[in-house]
Amino acid sequence: MAKPDILRNAVRDVVDFPKPGVVFKDITPILANNVLLHESIKRLCATVEGQKIDKVVGIDARGFIFAAAVADRLHAGFVPVRKKGKLPWKTRQTAYSLEYGEAIVELHEDAVTPGEKVLLIDDLLATGGTAAAAVKLLDELGADLVAISVLIELTFLHGRDLLGGHKVHSILTY
Repeated sequence: MAKPDILRNAVRDVVDFPKPGVVFKDITPILANNVLLHESIKRLCATVEGQKIDKVVGIDARGFIFAAAVADRLHAGFVPVRKKGKLPWKTRQTAYSLEYGEAIVELHEDAVTPGEKVLLIDDLLATGGTAAAAVKLLDELGADLVAISVLIELTFLHGRDLLGGHKVHSILTY
């Protein structure tokens, strides 16, 4: 078993990225290290230990990395939530606010059937806009959202407040 702080120690702070005043939490050192990648996936899987999960939904783009691996380990399907215009079939979409403007995410209309047990995964929960948009789409499709699990949560931005009381599991918090 790995030490509890090995993932935290691997997260690299990048000052003034993508714009001045922002301290970006860079997870690429975790992704590049097989032991750390394995540990992060194991911890994300543990957030729903003992529960039946039918689909693992990953948020574009780094959420895909973790969600696909978690889906494989949980013997579940993988579903991508993508930025507008990236999915090739009939979609549902919803807009959400960014600091300067708006963005849109989409989900295939047949990605989740009513009552399916879903785990939503992303690499980072910050202001919560993207996750809240994904939750809205899953709710529209009738998913049973078991939990939202993220590698990193920036708690000072209060993103979980937008997630409608759903269970949120964070592996690392800042």
